[in-house]
Amino acid sequence: MLSILARRIMRKAGAAKPCGLVTPVSSTRVAGRYLAHQEGLPQLPVPSLQQTSSRYLSALEPIVEAADLDHTKQLLDEFQKPGGVGERLQTGLERRAMSTENWLSDWWLKTAYLDYRMPVVVHSSPGVVLPRLDFSDRQGQMRFAAKLIAGVLDFKSMIDNESLPVEYLGGKSLCMNQYYQILSSCRIPGLTTDSVVNHARSTRPPTHITVVHNYQFFALDVYNSDGTPLTVDQLYIQLDRIWNSSLQTNKEPIGILTSEHRNTWGVAYNNLIKDQTNKQAVRAIQRSIFTVCLDAAMPRASEEMYHSRAAVQMLHGGGARWNSGNRWFDKTLQFIIGEDGSCGLMYEHAPAEGPPIVALIDHVFEYTKNPESVRTPMVPLPMPKKLRFKITPEIKNDIETAKQNLNTMVHDLDVRVIVFSSFGKNVPKAHKMSPDAFIQMALQLAYYRLHQRCCATYESASLRMFRRGRTDTIRSASVDSANFVKAFDDPGKQNMEKVRLMEAAVRAHRAYTDMAIRGQAIDRHLLGLKLQAVEEDLASVPEIFQDKSYAAACHYKLSTSQVPAKTDCVMCFGPVVLDGYGVCYNPMADHINFAVSSFNSCPETDAGRMARALGDALLDMKSLLEVTPKAKL
Repeated sequence: MLSILARRIMRKAGAAKPCGLVTPVSSTRVAGRYLAHQEGLPQLPVPSLQQTSSRYLSALEPIVEAADLDHTKQLLDEFQKPGGVGERLQTGLERRAMSTENWLSDWWLKTAYLDYRMPVVVHSSPGVVLPRLDFSDRQGQMRFAAKLIAGVLDFKSMIDNESLPVEYLGGKSLCMNQYYQILSSCRIPGLTTDSVVNHARSTRPPTHITVVHNYQFFALDVYNSDGTPLTVDQLYIQLDRIWNSSLQTNKEPIGILTSEHRNTWGVAYNNLIKDQTNKQAVRAIQRSIFTVCLDAAMPRASEEMYHSRAAVQMLHGGGARWNSGNRWFDKTLQFIIGEDGSCGLMYEHAPAEGPPIVALIDHVFEYTKNPESVRTPMVPLPMPKKLRFKITPEIKNDIETAKQNLNTMVHDLDVRVIVFSSFGKNVPKAHKMSPDAFIQMALQLAYYRLHQRCCATYESASLRMFRRGRTDTIRSASVDSANFVKAFDDPGKQNMEKVRLMEAAVRAHRAYTDMAIRGQAIDRHLLGLKLQAVEEDLASVPEIFQDKSYAAACHYKLSTSQVPAKTDCVMCFGPVVLDGYGVCYNPMADHINFAVSSFNSCPETDAGRMARALGDALLDMKSLLEVTPKAKL
């Protein structure tokens, strides 16, 4: 979910649109343009075994005990021996890289998502909190929903026409494949592994979206018979019809089944679709372009807590009593619009990372500010189709169990969204520091102050410089970051020394980031070697992957991501380990939006304390730079 995505912004000829909109490179279909671009991208490299082994040891140094590190060194020496198991696996991986489009992407999709059996809610799917909207009634809710739908369809036209502007990072063009995966797609549960289906490229691509209100699902056709999208006024009329057809509030929340543990949902899913009526309803949801959730108002919150309350609404709906049944959590894109002005989305993570989602958000949010200029045709519209479900006693029992399990997750998750208003990326830039590296070092300092130790830290790095690239890991905890955080509150250290250590830590993070986005980081390579061992059916997985140090390296107590957007929003997600934090941030020019999460069941972690410690760390780092004017940064 890395960062600096330079979007080419051009004004569409003859259209009075804000400059914030993504505009197409062509107003007509450019057949084959996407494929030609993709084929021009390089393939993901396989780093050398020696390079990864050396960098792995460096990454372990700040987070494991000296004795464990020595043991790992011995294992690595054995692993790297000429003619040994490491060399064999490396050769197999290099052979795989030569015979596939991307040696990692299919493995990653399967390992990180489809084989992962925890619920997608909290544990996998991120939410996005958008700016609060200026309405508090159903008319405002539906007017905005209509504009949002029109904005998504406008963005979709660029995907369909292959006229979406190519993105660049550091002068290199990026893989655009993920844009073609986020619409008309859905995750399908299985008994032991899931799958993802994408209907966008089918012979008859879907022309409808799903709308859900009061736990009731509707299929809404969003195109006229001549292929033109419905206007905002037409969409408003249709949404009003849906609202008036779903006033009952006592319907079974069938969508809550999708919040279950994946194996449990796999069994319930097979039972659900035995009935043809249910099967047709489920297929309509899965095939739809995206979902719009018209939510009931959530419990009122103070101004200070509003963003945090909105975050839980986007992540899980607030629980069975509130809007959690108003979802189909397997759907790739769900836009959530509350009657009280709350707004955002959640997305199922398997098909894409954050940047394509944020590019879509930026476009749609700008689009909603536009005055509607298209005349509404005077044609009768078909009634939106209500998707009906037959609820057997067994399905009813599955729903009740899902409610209880979801409520347990809801009560365990603590999410704090803070708007850090003292400064934004302007301050690090003024000191010639990378804003992302500066924020990551503040996170390291905050964690160290709370827990008196360093921990394995994950920051997402984009591999989209490569064909079908997904992510690798920026390991923010380094020898340099450890030196910096240990010295920061040491009264025996001079300010000049502290600034020098901060500079070294920021520089090390920037260097690791550059290494990661060029496909030279360690984590996906190590995963590839491990999976290659499974593929080659070795008698046992090599010892380095059963080592205590490897377990520590993969136990990310800080799971973080920078997801920058033009829109004043923030993405949020749950921790990836029980005793960890999830931290996502959007650095704006003069403020930073943070979302921090933890589990209430862990006595060691506290999202509120972490959020405050992070704010203090940022202020203290800025103060240090200001009182040390002679530091040459």
